[in-house]
Amino acid sequence: MFNQDNKNLILAIALSVAVLIGWNYFVGGPQLEKQRQAQPTAGQQAGPTVPSPAPREGQPSTPNPATLPGNAAAPAAETRETALARSPRVRIDTPALVGSIALKGGRIDDVSLRKYHETVDDKSPLIVLLSPSGSPTPYYAEFGWVGAGAPAPDALWTANGDVLSPDRPVELSHDNGAGLVFRRRLQVDDKFMFTVQDTVENKGAAPATLYPYGLVSRHGKPPTQGYYVLHEGMIGVVGDQGLQEYGYATLDKEGVIPGQTTRGKVWNGVTGGFLGITDKYWAAAVLPDQVQPYQGSYTSRQEGPTFIYQANVLSDAKTIQPGATADITQRLFAGAKEVQQVDRYETALGIKKFDLLIDWGWFYFITKPMFKALDFFFKMFGNFGVSILLVTVILKAFFLPLANRSYRSMAKMKAVQPEMVAIRARFKDDKVKQQQEMMALYKRDKINPVAGCWPILIQIPVFFALYKVLFVTIEMRHAPFFGWIRDLAAPDPTSLFNLFGLLPFTVPEFLHIGVWPLVMGVTMFLQMKMNPEPPDPVQKAMFSYMPLIFTFMLASFPAGLVIYWAWNNLLSVSQQYVIMRRNGVKVELWDNLRGMFAKKPAPAKG
Repeated sequence: MFNQDNKNLILAIALSVAVLIGWNYFVGGPQLEKQRQAQPTAGQQAGPTVPSPAPREGQPSTPNPATLPGNAAAPAAETRETALARSPRVRIDTPALVGSIALKGGRIDDVSLRKYHETVDDKSPLIVLLSPSGSPTPYYAEFGWVGAGAPAPDALWTANGDVLSPDRPVELSHDNGAGLVFRRRLQVDDKFMFTVQDTVENKGAAPATLYPYGLVSRHGKPPTQGYYVLHEGMIGVVGDQGLQEYGYATLDKEGVIPGQTTRGKVWNGVTGGFLGITDKYWAAAVLPDQVQPYQGSYTSRQEGPTFIYQANVLSDAKTIQPGATADITQRLFAGAKEVQQVDRYETALGIKKFDLLIDWGWFYFITKPMFKALDFFFKMFGNFGVSILLVTVILKAFFLPLANRSYRSMAKMKAVQPEMVAIRARFKDDKVKQQQEMMALYKRDKINPVAGCWPILIQIPVFFALYKVLFVTIEMRHAPFFGWIRDLAAPDPTSLFNLFGLLPFTVPEFLHIGVWPLVMGVTMFLQMKMNPEPPDPVQKAMFSYMPLIFTFMLASFPAGLVIYWAWNNLLSVSQQYVIMRRNGVKVELWDNLRGMFAKKPAPAKG
């Protein structure tokens, strides 16, 4: 039969396996299947006494039915090239962007990122951000007016130029034939910001009341990475309501907006901020006038099998008297979420908390300074991997006093270990008395038995902050280290189970254990062996299996994070070795390693 120690050992192994599986299922692994299935059917709700029309494609949803035009069905899906050819266009040509603006509807619906490719190969296709309605993945921005006399969604605008570039703005114009003349002046900088100034002139005999709006619309739920530590979907800072993040599935479950047939969330009378849709590295967001109140909303509606998601900004009504004009200026961010550029926009344009467009997470106060430090050394040495190594050294130096106290306490624990063994032997049948004697021993020698845990505990938020930096910042995307690591934000591409590429087959994802995870596991193993093995068999088993568990667990993590962990372990081993030698305590590393291979004496025969 199993004795209690064997039962505890089996339990420890089972718990270790459970931790590994649980981590990969709940945190480390994508949940794409779950997200594909989480698509509830958009419900319908009876309207008020006067039925309100459903919002047409590309127009903001609002609780005020009077501001909404009728519904227009989206065209059938076709190739992106065919969809682009359905409208005359003004080219977009900047150092950062390439694409076009549709003159039919005046939409910004064709944007690719000139400096970003789909893979690390510079010859791979550019990242396509925005695409027109009717294409396989419609995703576009639209600005204008809603109300009587406003241009139809497919109204044809004329342009005074054929190219929009940083030094060549373009003006679009449209005459509704009933006394209202609409003009739209478009400007773009050398990065990712469009400025849209809409003007309406009333040449008629009666006043006109119109509502300015801006929106970002996405047709279909895009593929998401499915990590709980990463937000993808609707994002915005909505005035004093602060950061508002809604995933696609979450928005689908919101209640129906009163008076509408769309689900969503509405904020009335807010000032400042932005609303948009974000992916891991890219985003499109409407930036309203930062001093004028507006209604912000996220909406989700279903047309056939397709869900349409919108981030909307609806400003207060403007009444234009005969002979008068009204105008409004809004902006569109459409591009890569580069930290420095996002911060510059926040400062230069006064955009409220625009830096939250990047998902810094709960540890914002650690995560963003961590990035700043990494970026500082990157600009100095030109390699983010080297930057990670240097920042790790700085962090070790910062935590050195606490680590020294911890290691000194561990050295004292080692010095009294013979007495601890004797106490366990003397009171093996009296656990209460054994614990009392242990506590008396700790008190006599001023030992804190949990002090050795502090270096690990204080690293947890730092580790998570670095993980967020590597995972969410585009600066880490496709950033190489040395050798085979060409992307610090991706897992180590090698695998032990095909001899690191020597055998011509692809291993399953869960067996994808590369060189750096193995190095990390070895350094963690050495760190464990620096101390005396715990006498308790359960603790001994846990410490023995921990490096193996972490090797599997971190195999799917970004290579930059694994490099950090391995380097940090190596520094910790060196630091502990020096401290223990200074305190006259024997370093157990070599004895523990030899003990692994030493033959155990045979039990004496009775």
